Amino acid sequence: MQYEIKHKDKFKYVEVGQGEPLLLLHGLFGALSNFKDLIDYFSPNYRVVVPMLPLFELDIFHTTVGGLEKHVHKFVETMDLRNINLLGNSLGGHVALVHILKHPERIRTLTLTGSSGLFENGMGDTYPKRGDKDYIRKKTEMTFYDPAIATDELVDEVFEITNNRLKVIKIIALAKSAIRNNLGEELNQIKQPTLLIWGQNDIITPPFVGEEFQRLIPNSELYFIDKCGHAPMMEVPGEFNETLGQFLAKHNALASIA
Repeated sequence: MQYEIKHKDKFKYVEVGQGEPLLLLHGLFGALSNFKDLIDYFSPNYRVVVPMLPLFELDIFHTTVGGLEKHVHKFVETMDLRNINLLGNSLGGHVALVHILKHPERIRTLTLTGSSGLFENGMGDTYPKRGDKDYIRKKTEMTFYDPAIATDELVDEVFEITNNRLKVIKIIALAKSAIRNNLGEELNQIKQPTLLIWGQNDIITPPFVGEEFQRLIPNSELYFIDKCGHAPMMEVPGEFNETLGQFLAKHNALASIA
């Protein structure tokens, strides 16, 4: 299903369904295709909103995790979203963490999957010469337990990004910002119910990272998906959506009673 990209002020976003907001934040190489199954599953019961993070539009000094969080905060205010179920994958999880720490008042629940913020293995210390598609394919395949998930279309998306010199500079800036912005000492401030869904075979944010998030975030629960890498919502969407659905139903029911 193709989703209409809407515009409001300077923001671009997808919005499908009605109900309590489910706000999705994509990662460094994220695209709408990453969330397709999730949007289809939850839009009958939730207002699913996916802002397009300006990974390549910010000036180089604001191409940081903090710069992306400011964009999300202004988006939330512009859309007047409240009682938000916030979900972030990879870099999007890191942005979600910074946002909930700075502006917890509109967030009902937090879900992280393959999030940075504590530790991550990146694309590597250096990028190859532009045009090395085999390298990009291998790196894209590393995102998944099953390399077949890295379709030609997905590899082409990543290749297009990494074949643009300015985009590569901004990817490196964001990756370095994520490494510098370690949130280990702040995570105990998060009060919202938090779900951690982790691929048992994630080599970018390995399982111990999920375990450390659970140890540091007070009201958190950790769910591992076997034979799954760094993007569980893409690789094992059925199990991911069912786990998330149960978590959201439980905490939205508790909120309605309160």
